[in-house]
Amino acid sequence: MQAPPVRATAIPSLTAALRAVESLLMSGGQRTARRNAWTSVLEDRRRARDRVEAQRFLERPAERP
Repeated sequence: MQAPPVRATAIPSLTAALRAVESLLMSGGQRTARRNAWTSVLEDRRRARDRVEAQRFLERPAERP
């Protein structure tokens, strides 16, 4: 049995394909604004997770030695 031939070029990832479409449809400023907005959303989600974790920690009963 022979191994299948190896591709010379990599198949682009979904992210790369979406960025290519994005670059065709949007101007540079719009792309930057959208990416900045998405980065802000991700950062807000991270801060919310951190707040929940801190709240749970503070609400735990104090452990006595």
